[in-house]
This record gives sequence, structure tokens and C-alpha cells, in this order.
Amino acid sequence: MAEQIYLTQYGLMAEHHWREFLPTMVREMEASGSFIEALFDAQEMTIDEMESLTRQLETEQQMTPQQAHDRAWEMIREKYVLLPPEES
Repeated sequence: MAEQIYLTQYGLMAEHHWREFLPTMVREMEASGSFIEALFDAQEMTIDEMESLTRQLETEQQMTPQQAHDRAWEMIREKYVLLPPEES
């Protein structure tokens, strides 16, 4: 039985962004059957880094949980989710 993959806000945001700004990449991943897995991987890496970085910022920079979360998102959002657009 195949494992069910659920997308969170990060995975859904990546899908929307990638479809709009990376259509060639999306078409290639869909053709190879790797699109959903790539979204899930981007989501999971974002979640893992967000949790780690948020804790680090709270501890080392004495930020509130919300401040740390917001700063962590600013630092890693373009790493997995909001990838740079394709060249025209």
C-alpha cells in the first residue's frame, strides 16, 4: 500500500510558486512523476529547518517565539519553497 503524502502550507505554497514561476521545471517533474515527491521534500526540509532555526533564534538572540519564527522564515523561504524564477 502506498504511503499517503499530505501537503502543509509550505508544500502548497511551493506548488503555487513553482507552477507560476518555474513552469518548465514543473512540467519536467510531472512527466517523470517526481513533482509531488519534490513538493513533499521541500516541505519537510522547510519544516525541519524552521523548527531548528526558530529554537536557535529564541535561545541565542532572545527572540519571542513569533519573532524567531518570522525571522527563520525570512532566512530559509527561498531555499526550498520560493525558488528563483526561470529565465524567460
